[in-house]
Amino acid sequence: MQAKVRYRILFLTLLPILLTLVSLVFITIYWNVIYTGNQLFMKVKADLVVANSSLLQVQKQQQYQLASISESWDFQHAFRILKNSEQQPNPDAVNTINILLLQQQQALGLDFLRLISVADAAGDPDLRGMLHQSQKKAFSGLMVLPAKRLERINANLVKQAQITIIPTPHAQQPSQKLETRGLLSRTLVPIADLSGNVFWYLDGGILFNHNTVIVDHIRDLVYGKGTLPERSIGTVTVFLDKIRISTNVLMEPFPKNTQKPNRALGTLVSDNVYQQVLVEGQTWINRAFVLNDWYISGYLPLLDVHGKRIGMVYAGFSESPFLHNYLLNIIELGTILVFVLLISGLLVYRGANSLLQPIEYIHQVVTAVQSGRNIRIGKLGLNRDNELTKLAEQFDSMLDQLQRRNAQIQAAAEQLEIKVEQRTRSLQDKTEELERNVALLHATRQQLVTNEKLTALGELIAGIAHEINNPTAVILGNMELLKYELGDNVAVVEEEIELVIQQVGRITTIIRSLLQYSRPGEFNAPITSQPVTPIVEEMLLLARHSIEQQEVKLIKEFTATGSVEVNRPQLLQVLINLMVNAAHAIENKGRIWLRTYDWLEDGKTIGVKIEVEDEGMGITKDDLSRIFDPFYTTRKDGTGLGLSLSYGIIKRLGGTIEVNSTVGKGTIFTIGLYSKAKDDQQLGPYEGLHFGDKQS
Repeated sequence: MQAKVRYRILFLTLLPILLTLVSLVFITIYWNVIYTGNQLFMKVKADLVVANSSLLQVQKQQQYQLASISESWDFQHAFRILKNSEQQPNPDAVNTINILLLQQQQALGLDFLRLISVADAAGDPDLRGMLHQSQKKAFSGLMVLPAKRLERINANLVKQAQITIIPTPHAQQPSQKLETRGLLSRTLVPIADLSGNVFWYLDGGILFNHNTVIVDHIRDLVYGKGTLPERSIGTVTVFLDKIRISTNVLMEPFPKNTQKPNRALGTLVSDNVYQQVLVEGQTWINRAFVLNDWYISGYLPLLDVHGKRIGMVYAGFSESPFLHNYLLNIIELGTILVFVLLISGLLVYRGANSLLQPIEYIHQVVTAVQSGRNIRIGKLGLNRDNELTKLAEQFDSMLDQLQRRNAQIQAAAEQLEIKVEQRTRSLQDKTEELERNVALLHATRQQLVTNEKLTALGELIAGIAHEINNPTAVILGNMELLKYELGDNVAVVEEEIELVIQQVGRITTIIRSLLQYSRPGEFNAPITSQPVTPIVEEMLLLARHSIEQQEVKLIKEFTATGSVEVNRPQLLQVLINLMVNAAHAIENKGRIWLRTYDWLEDGKTIGVKIEVEDEGMGITKDDLSRIFDPFYTTRKDGTGLGLSLSYGIIKRLGGTIEVNSTVGKGTIFTIGLYSKAKDDQQLGPYEGLHFGDKQS
């Protein structure tokens, strides 16, 4: 029995420690799986973007190189001699140009470089599609050519393009044994005379087949030293269709009897990647089986000059080193857990041993009393203030009382039995009534929950539909501007193209903000301390087309120096709403003032205030008290959620919104943000919200 008590005390004492440590292990495992997995996918996505940008940079560099050749003195001198030939081209000029182009081809690492007339270019089906893009400036792009067309450019390209196709696990069996097509990065540069007429072109480029310089350069750029764990391999590949034509993925680490790596040229991509990237045109960011191992991979489709998907660019790194490190961490954590348990068990056993003997003696007395013997615990040999000594005294006293009252209990047993029976019947009746009430309460509660969910769902759907309008308007505005500006000079609208991409990302941020408005407890956006002025300037860039369409004059007064704790995308959303509303409030031409200044209280800076003032039509008193209500709007094309969502964002930061308006003169919205964000749960439903008339 003593052993049982000892083990029970040890078990009960160690149980909380065991549960805590085991929970810590599982929480750590879960966190590592989720966080590490997301980080790996984010990294390979960034690597893929860099790899694709590097390929685009190759085309731009190639375009710049050919333009530099066409503008060089040697080329222009030989070209003038050739152009001035009346009937037949001057053999010396032709020979000079050919030698010059060959030297430049070798110096720049190009696979071909030639001078071609407009007539020959128009007759070439491969160049015909590029001519309308290169009337006045250079144009570059990708194209796939069969062997016969490669031979028309340069006979050496035919042999270089040939790649033996190798059957690959997780890929369909190839229908042919040899790939003879070539993937070219080709540039066409017009050569104009003094009158601006174009009669000749420089045609040059590189062949990706068997080309290792580009992929090795991108690999060294993306997966430099220290970017991956030990034994992890970073690789980059260019695919023609689903065939690896340029790669640093190896068939085996060190081939026998050679110093050159045996690259996996001619191997195939897995079927699921091929389906998603080349057939469906989507980006692949996930695990993928690359040749003979699993890699964290990213694939992006490559488009030719006609916008047709012709191949892929790949970037990725091996998964096994990350799994090895993860398992090693789990083993280390488990070892620490066992060690802590052993030490804790030893300490608990030694501390509890002094209690075991008195507890064992008490247990023996209790067992004897249960068997009918009339004995007492008596002295335990412990200090009088010890809890077990007091327990023994109380137990002996209880036994004496039980013995005296045993007779009374026996006498009252019959009467008690009758009362218990009566009470039982009464209790059964009340229990049945309580069960009915509980059932009714449960049904009522279920109905309330259902109604609440339906209401929240309706608000959420309406909010999402509304807030998508703002970034969509920005996207459409920039696309219209892009169409208007397009012509011969594409570079003029590069900034607007980047802005379109940023607004697509902002749509996702707005949807997350809607979910946060509907269920703020479940979506706590991270906040950081940052200056306000850069955020305001970024907002002006995003909303400038809405302002320009209304023909308003923007007056900026940025004097704020302090920083505030905010979530940048959410604050951008609020400011864009206010600026768009201010622009729409001005019917004709007018002014908008945008101000930032430090928020002072008792001579100390407690935050920053942002003001948006317009010379619009103003807001009536009746409308002023309802503008922050969901779904309330005075605009025909509005949904009434812009200001409601903005107020929710500022409220959750503990900030304030003040509105002052005078009908016919304009409106001022003032946002107050604290240096340290306050707990929004301490605020009432409309605390921090102030209305008033605009001062004249």
